[in-house]
Amino acid sequence: MKAMILAAGRGERMRPLTDHCPKPLLPAGGKPLLQWHIEALAAGGITSIVINHAHLGRQIESHFGDGSAFGVQISYSAEASALETAGGIRKALHHLGNEPFLVINGDVSCEWPVDRALQVANQWQQDQLAYLVMVPNPLHHPTGDFAIQGSLVKQAEPGEITFTFSGIGVYHPSLFSKLRVDEVAKLAPLLRQAMAAGKVQGELFDGFWMDIGTPERLEELNQRLNSARKH
Repeated sequence: MKAMILAAGRGERMRPLTDHCPKPLLPAGGKPLLQWHIEALAAGGITSIVINHAHLGRQIESHFGDGSAFGVQISYSAEASALETAGGIRKALHHLGNEPFLVINGDVSCEWPVDRALQVANQWQQDQLAYLVMVPNPLHHPTGDFAIQGSLVKQAEPGEITFTFSGIGVYHPSLFSKLRVDEVAKLAPLLRQAMAAGKVQGELFDGFWMDIGTPERLEELNQRLNSARKH
């Protein structure tokens, strides 16, 4: 199985930290954010990784190289300007093959076990397009994104309980097949279309998850990781 880490965002809410450093290279717990993902993937048995980048992306390539120092093989998908999530994945499809692949947002921290993705891929259903890891709604996103009914993830009906998409998902390449290479495209519209056809499954993960969207949350994560290292 292959994995893609999304690392092309500008990190506007992180400025000025991201003026001269790409957001995925910001340190937490003594390592760049991106390194935590790479190490988790390697430990979970997923060693073929694609990383997209745009803003200051060459710094990412210089830091991680071909991935051999981390026990993985890294390919890069450079974007002249960020193509949004679906556009970035579409541009990198030639690296990802014809089977379901894992995608992780580079700016989240999560203890979801990535080897679960291998189980998800092995149980993939015919015509299924996506599998989303959902989490309880954080304080900064109280309205959530989607509802879960059994194993199906769907648009919420009025009054239905919603959860937040974690930024971690397994996707079939055909979800992105109608997009043009280098087209700027968001992921949510594709997911909603697939949900309407009943082709999105998922699970609720209630362990540690954090969207590292602000300097304050980055520092919170840094303190958490440093504390864990001491114990």
